[in-house]
Amino acid sequence: MVTVEQNIESLLQGCLANERKAQEGLYREFYGFAMSVALRYSRDEHDAADIMSRAFVKIFKSLRTYDPNKGSIHAWIKKIVMNEGLDHIKSRRRFSDNVELETVAEPEVNNTILQQMGSEEIMNIIKRLPPATHAVFILYAVEGYNHREIGERLGISEGTSKWHLSEARKTLQQKLEHLKR
Repeated sequence: MVTVEQNIESLLQGCLANERKAQEGLYREFYGFAMSVALRYSRDEHDAADIMSRAFVKIFKSLRTYDPNKGSIHAWIKKIVMNEGLDHIKSRRRFSDNVELETVAEPEVNNTILQQMGSEEIMNIIKRLPPATHAVFILYAVEGYNHREIGERLGISEGTSKWHLSEARKTLQQKLEHLKR
């Protein structure tokens, strides 16, 4: 019996040999995983599909650079999809560097409301954030990056990253309060 890891290794070898069936197999194997990452950086499935298309082109073109000793294929694919998602957000709207914030008051979030909501409802609220604010929120709250790392990835200052996170939290708090009523 072939294990999942052996199947993925076989697909990777086929992709390196430019076998279309192997490329299709790799795409199908990672579609759900990659789409879940792409949806974090898009407003809808159409944008996520665009992100996925560009990401898989890069995956197939740069597969020779993948080094299993440095991490799993999942992590490598996630990084490519994330970078495509960030590029997508940056292409939609420029980041404002004229806003700086060093200290932010943390808005309170009513956990009871959050517990009553499904993850899809919460993600739909997050997707309605402005693109730059959405990107910072996802990188900070979902992906676990700090403000310095976010600033480096998006080409903004740490203070601007903090401001966008504060705006995201305020907006989410307002929307959650509105749902409570």
